[in-house]
Amino acid sequence: MQSNIQQQAYKRVWFITGASRGLGALIAEAALADGNAVVATGRNAAAVAERLGSSPALLPLALDVTDEAQAQAAVAAALATFGRIDVLVNNAGFGLLGAVEEASEAEVRRLYETNVFGLLKVTRAVLPAMRARGAGHVINFSSIGGYRSAAGFGVYCSTKFAVEGLTEALHAELAPLGIHATVVEPGYFRTDFLDANSLAVSAEMPDYAATAGQVRRAAAGLNHQQPGDPLKLASAMLVLANAAQPPVRLPLGSDTLAAIAAKHAEVARETEAWRALAASTDFPA
Repeated sequence: MQSNIQQQAYKRVWFITGASRGLGALIAEAALADGNAVVATGRNAAAVAERLGSSPALLPLALDVTDEAQAQAAVAAALATFGRIDVLVNNAGFGLLGAVEEASEAEVRRLYETNVFGLLKVTRAVLPAMRARGAGHVINFSSIGGYRSAAGFGVYCSTKFAVEGLTEALHAELAPLGIHATVVEPGYFRTDFLDANSLAVSAEMPDYAATAGQVRRAAAGLNHQQPGDPLKLASAMLVLANAAQPPVRLPLGSDTLAAIAAKHAEVARETEAWRALAASTDFPA
């Protein structure tokens, strides 16, 4: 009985992947400060606990999202401790810098295992409990690169395009069950994303010096100079979780807003230029 009383004391129970550092840790801190319980996961549970401290509202767990058994075990531990999971934040992931051709098969597979298949493993582990309660919110982290791709980040962007497609489908499938799904699209935020521990770099090929190579050099200069404030992003996640009707997409940062507007304009221009050919492929009416 005491356990049930403790469960009801928290606003929500959050389950956050990649919570030992960066945005994941900041979101966990914001959720805890707001009176929520947090299941904070990372590859090293000790690193999570060291970053976030000790609290009855915090459950630090080891979770490699590419390991389905670990995902199932972490969800079971969360439910045993807090009785429910209200908000899932799929934040774990990393980047890959390099032209599409420069990326090796091993690099591509590793990226997809974490950014896409890892997200799916954790989501599948959490959803049964949410469906049983008829409530919950799945928040999947995409990127400015999940809405428009760019030279130098093509393979990384492709993983985030996958996250966008999965989340759109989840939104349609889960809404009738009382569960929300949102894809978050941050622009460049001042985190360690461009550091070596968050960004893999493919071997360079001279032919791509003017495209992907230029992006490599720009990324080095942008590191820790990004325009987005990570603390404000963490606060935005609380607003999102509190929304009665959360959006399917949540772009964050003026750079993301500008990128979306530019892509819409380019798609509209190109579609109009090729409209006659596009329309010509139907059977006659």
